[in-house]
Amino acid sequence: MKLRALVFLLLLANLAFFAWTQGWLDAVVGVRAQGGREPERLARQFQPESVRILAPDEAASAMMTPAALSCLEAGPYTAAEAEQAEAALQAVLPARSWVRSKAEQPGVWLVYLGRFATAEARQKRAEELRRRGTPFEEVQSPPELAPGLSLGRFDSRAAADKALEALTQSGVRAARVVTLSESVTLVSLRIERADGALAAKVAALAGTVKGKPIGQAFGPCAR
Repeated sequence: MKLRALVFLLLLANLAFFAWTQGWLDAVVGVRAQGGREPERLARQFQPESVRILAPDEAASAMMTPAALSCLEAGPYTAAEAEQAEAALQAVLPARSWVRSKAEQPGVWLVYLGRFATAEARQKRAEELRRRGTPFEEVQSPPELAPGLSLGRFDSRAAADKALEALTQSGVRAARVVTLSESVTLVSLRIERADGALAAKVAALAGTVKGKPIGQAFGPCAR
């Protein structure tokens, strides 16, 4: 008798579940089954008003990922060299595809003794400086300053002049300030976001700056 009751209850439960999945019990329980055959569910999966057909160039842009973009940089150049490189860029790239970045490179000035006629003359003067306790370095280049002695290297003419005055007052004779290089503003050209097509155009740039083809001068940006 118990077995019959159990079978009857199982059959009744199966019938109730089937009726619920078909929506026959909506009015009773107020719940709609989310079955795989529900028409409303299929309608939610496709919304034609949200679909837009893209042009080929728009589709390519939409598929572009950040990893496909790169930063390219060339330089540093002097102002004149930068203008030459930009002339080549303007011939093949859209306007405002690149930006300029500037950096000031300080000059170099020496407090200098020399140029000595012989290495022996330089050695004699070096011994004198050692006895006085005056620091120095031997100068081997540029050729017009060798053989010579440097009593200090400075990034401004004013600092070098001040050091020379102090050395002269301390008894160092015949020293003078020489210029190794002047201060100069250097320019780098940077393309922040170059896709594959733009990078290929840059690589093919003609012309030479600082003895190197412009296209080959562009490499990954320094961070």
